Amino acid sequence: MTHPTVPAVRPPEKPEGPGVLREAGSALEYHGHLETLRLEPWGSDAIRVRAVRGGQLHEGLPGALLETPPPAGATVKVEGAVGRVVNGAITAEVTDRGIVRFLRADGSELLSEQPAHFWWPGARLYTPTGNGYHRLEQRFRAYDGERLFGLGQHQHGLFDQKGATVDLVQRNAEVSVPVLLSNRGYLLLWNNPAIGRVELAVNGTRWVADSARQFDYWITAGAPAETLSRYADATGHSPELPDWASGFWQCKLRYRTQDELLAVAREYRRRGLPLSVIVNDFFHWTHLGEWKLDPAEWPDPAGMVRELDGMGVRLMVSVWPSVSPLSENHREMERRGLLIGTEYGPPTHAEWPDKGVASTVQVAFYDATNPEAREFVWQKVRDNYLSHGIKVWWLDACEPEINPGHQANLRYHAGPGLEVGNLYPRENARAFHEGMLAAGESEVLTLNRSTWAGAQRYGAALWSGDIGTDFATLRDQIKAGLNVMLSGIPWWTTDIGGFHGGDPDDPAYREVMVRWFQYGAFCPLFRLHGYREPWTELGPEMTGGPNEVWSYGEQAYDILASYLHLRERLRPYVLAQTRHAAATGVPPMRPLFLEFPEDPASWEVDDAFLLGPDLLVAPVTEAGARSRAVYLPAGAEWRCAWTGAAHPGGTTVTVDAPLERIPLFLRDGADLPVLS
Repeated sequence: MTHPTVPAVRPPEKPEGPGVLREAGSALEYHGHLETLRLEPWGSDAIRVRAVRGGQLHEGLPGALLETPPPAGATVKVEGAVGRVVNGAITAEVTDRGIVRFLRADGSELLSEQPAHFWWPGARLYTPTGNGYHRLEQRFRAYDGERLFGLGQHQHGLFDQKGATVDLVQRNAEVSVPVLLSNRGYLLLWNNPAIGRVELAVNGTRWVADSARQFDYWITAGAPAETLSRYADATGHSPELPDWASGFWQCKLRYRTQDELLAVAREYRRRGLPLSVIVNDFFHWTHLGEWKLDPAEWPDPAGMVRELDGMGVRLMVSVWPSVSPLSENHREMERRGLLIGTEYGPPTHAEWPDKGVASTVQVAFYDATNPEAREFVWQKVRDNYLSHGIKVWWLDACEPEINPGHQANLRYHAGPGLEVGNLYPRENARAFHEGMLAAGESEVLTLNRSTWAGAQRYGAALWSGDIGTDFATLRDQIKAGLNVMLSGIPWWTTDIGGFHGGDPDDPAYREVMVRWFQYGAFCPLFRLHGYREPWTELGPEMTGGPNEVWSYGEQAYDILASYLHLRERLRPYVLAQTRHAAATGVPPMRPLFLEFPEDPASWEVDDAFLLGPDLLVAPVTEAGARSRAVYLPAGAEWRCAWTGAAHPGGTTVTVDAPLERIPLFLRDGADLPVLS
């Protein structure tokens, strides 16, 4: 990896006097101008920075870091007007003006805070919002040639996000995970679940929390894979992916009855097609917030689970955080304070259809940041689903899906909405993780529509939400998924074919489906879902058009079936990569630069990726395309998995890509069962 050199810049002199630097045990503290700043080693090659208006830091605020930091061998020293924390590959340097600068082991600048103005404000700006809260702005210097990745999952179509402004808020398909990885050799976690934004401008980077009490960020230095490993050490490693989860997941909007769902699973078995999971989507419940199957549609759930188990298929159910006023649990949850509250008005957050009424009702949401509320919901899930043998959870609408999204009016157990709002989906996944472990279940996986930093430790997978159904959207998902991998979330998938529409009888859409399915076969999770045409009205009776692999005509079926079997052959390799991710924090689906950081061209590739170290995948994302150019990273030899043709690294090759073939390349003699 090469890094642009930047001369050391001394902060301009200010008219006011300097602050005080002091050693505080294993930490370095600065006190000055009504601010307390604390830097401390937080794991190998990593430093945590916190700052507060006033004299004492707030301990125990919600964040992503584990309560106990990983061990670190660091030194802290104050020499005159400069204090330093030296921790392996990273050094933090603080002046008596309170400006923090990070250095590499060779003494060159890695990243520096940047004052907004020579007079006022400094690199950290506190604007009071009342009662000890502030709008917080943290500024860093910009660097020519810097590339910035991560930040969770977004639909802006960018891989390198330098130049973008990204909201820090949870929305359907827009997932805030405030982790930023730079080609300069650092990874930074904005350890704050507040609503805000990050601006990656050419004249500086600015993180903003709209209302919070304290600055808190964590930074580590090294090659990309090294920084991701340090991040996992600091925020928690994922568990190992259960073996069954590496197979194919079948889903549509929606199977309305037990007989309909079982008929689909039986048809997969009759055709000899691999199937690991089948999904029971929304409106299977009696009422929202009762968390139970409607016996009129699902009369024998235990028998259904037994039959599916006999076919080697797991049943996943959709569990929403919404609580209808018609629910038998609403009154008790409201009385006990288990619902998200508001600063003004009643705890009503969205309108949604429910059974037994002709119109929509105003639903509330349980407060996942409240341990008592998590326990209450889990008990209902345990009694009404787990008791029947259902053990796989789809946590849909878990942003939560509030409309309108007035975060400033929300009051969570963990704090005001503006301060903690991004935390919700992670804590929702935590309820199921802790509940399953308490029930004696060792394999926990939840599929979430949103997430936040640290959710990987709770076995939380992410999918890319309710997205479009065209090639442009497919192209965006490749970039979004790679940024998720660089945000520390190793389990990810999309709705193969997209969500909003798609006519199974339309030849143009069938091509989209084939190409998307090929891509999906090489994602960490392999899952078909979508709201296919013809559509029906939103409500308890709704369903979508057919969405099984045989729904798209004979030509498409033959291709899709071949990729089901290809994924099955690759499952041992996929599982090896997910286990490596659990152990190291290095994700299974990797941008090229994660394996080849010294190859500058690999940092520019946003339309191909590596599955593990050995398989390069180059999806076809243009209508009618039957070939495509593929860059093969320098530092390895590459062999076409279909033809056996060998190519040197550091070159771009144009390869045939007929409809039945996604370009695949094997690294340095790797032997994987791509061909049957």
